[in-house]
Amino acid sequence: MKSELQHIGRHAGTVLAGQLAVMAFGTTDTIVASRYSDDALAALSVGSAIFVSVYASLMGIFQALLPLWAEQRGAGQPLAIGRSLRQSMYLCVLACVLGMAVLLMPDALLRWTDVPDALQHEVKRYLAVLAWGLPPALLFRIYSALNQALGHPKLVTWLQLLSLLIKIPLSIWFTFGGLGLQPMGAVGCALATLLVNYTMFAIALWLVRVQDFYEPLALWAKLEPPDWKQLGYFCRLGVPAGLAILVEVTSFTLMALYVARQGSLSSASHQIAANLAAILYMVPLSLAIATSARVSYWRGAGNEAQARSLIQQCFKLSALIGIALAATLLIARGLIVDIYTDSPKVMALASWLLFSVAAYHVADCVQTYCIFVLRCYRVTVAPLLIYCVLLWGGGLGMGYWLTYEWQAGPAWQDWQATPMLFWACSAAALFVTAIAFSSILLKVIRTPESVQPLPVNLGTEPEH
Repeated sequence: MKSELQHIGRHAGTVLAGQLAVMAFGTTDTIVASRYSDDALAALSVGSAIFVSVYASLMGIFQALLPLWAEQRGAGQPLAIGRSLRQSMYLCVLACVLGMAVLLMPDALLRWTDVPDALQHEVKRYLAVLAWGLPPALLFRIYSALNQALGHPKLVTWLQLLSLLIKIPLSIWFTFGGLGLQPMGAVGCALATLLVNYTMFAIALWLVRVQDFYEPLALWAKLEPPDWKQLGYFCRLGVPAGLAILVEVTSFTLMALYVARQGSLSSASHQIAANLAAILYMVPLSLAIATSARVSYWRGAGNEAQARSLIQQCFKLSALIGIALAATLLIARGLIVDIYTDSPKVMALASWLLFSVAAYHVADCVQTYCIFVLRCYRVTVAPLLIYCVLLWGGGLGMGYWLTYEWQAGPAWQDWQATPMLFWACSAAALFVTAIAFSSILLKVIRTPESVQPLPVNLGTEPEH
């Protein structure tokens, strides 16, 4: 078991480095746009929120295929991996069409979110550029899931780190102009992302052609006609997973829109809290990805006992990591907030919010781990329903009601003028979510025979 935990630790560390590099994309664009103009930053804020919501939900569909490929690897079925990956290309085409349609025609969404008319034109230009960057982004996500399933995450991480080195100078150049190029504002950040996405995918495609460990998969075999049963199985697994990510992302982005009504002090403090929560989230996410790949491998190999033991050990590890990071956040909250701002008012409010962020993160570690491992057992619908009820209803909905609808006494009015009630409700909702997911996972691993290892022909896989 010690060697297994070391294997997962190396895998998770590699994934974490890549995820932090990807997160730095958004940080880079925020800094660059804020230095250009307030309007550029506003357009970037709205546009990136819409793009992330679309991309993350579609990305979740293909991330959910990771356990299937890892299971086939464990079962010694490399040709089945190649065939199912080729079939996933049909699903990718459909996802690209739907995603690009939303990004190229965002008028209804912009009206629904009350984006000012003066801002809409720049947001549309920003999204129009990113729409064409969606296909390579989704294809690279498939490549990433495949490498994680095969136990080779380093190639993905190196590409993500390389892309960051390309992204930073391009964003600066395209946004501010120079060397014969006119300034483009927020659209320049989008164009830099577009070029980086195609560069990453092109290099990934070249690696698939030249790396020896891909050869047993026969990835370049003739593309088979659509296998509708197989694609249907992909959708039954991937669509609920993608929608769950959409619920999770929108519960976060909508909170920011509601908090914006309270003014710049609350928005700035909330942005610091949200950014820290997102950075901390990368740790349990990386552990969850690595664990799900290894658990599926052992399930495919027919060793359910090893898979169960691994799940239990990594569950404890995830909870301990959450507690340790939350404690670090609380102890060093003053120093951390000081990195973000020099405003005494923002520092005071953000430091206060970090108490809820710490509690939020402990629950986030557990629920993130559970939802990824549950996908190894084809459990995706129940987590989606729980997310809808608790994250949208208990967290976002209750936070909105307590902040804007509840007729509170004078003692509570100071709380209602800050984002604290949103964060407290979200943390409480996430704790209930973590308990629910843990209960489902415990039940599933006690009856693993209810979900059989994946056969070569996914189209004949029974639904559980």
